[in-house]
Amino acid sequence: MHNPQMPTDGSQQQCASTFQPETGLLDATTPLQGNERIRHLLKCFGLRTSLVRLKVIDALLTAAGNDRRLGVRGMHSHLLALDIPLSFLSVREVLKRLCSEGVVVLNSDKSYSLHPQAEAVLIEA
Repeated sequence: MHNPQMPTDGSQQQCASTFQPETGLLDATTPLQGNERIRHLLKCFGLRTSLVRLKVIDALLTAAGNDRRLGVRGMHSHLLALDIPLSFLSVREVLKRLCSEGVVVLNSDKSYSLHPQAEAVLIEA
């Protein structure tokens, strides 16, 4: 039987694996960074990861870190300023879906923020 990975000149090639994983990479206690935290959050709430969801949640985290609140228009403007070409409707629909799933809450001033349970998941991650 022909194996395309084996040399065809009849010689036997020995492959030695030099990859040694670092224990820290596989350690469950290693904190998640960047988008991995958001991916973990979405997974905990039973949601699939999408670029729009990643960007919207990242923008909410950035705004919260700067003591700001964003509504749909503010979120859309913020994303456009970062050269993230998402339509206003996409942003609005993602925020509505994240609200319905309990990841995000709509505040009385029509701004959005992460639900306290979602914040807890991010802190644990």
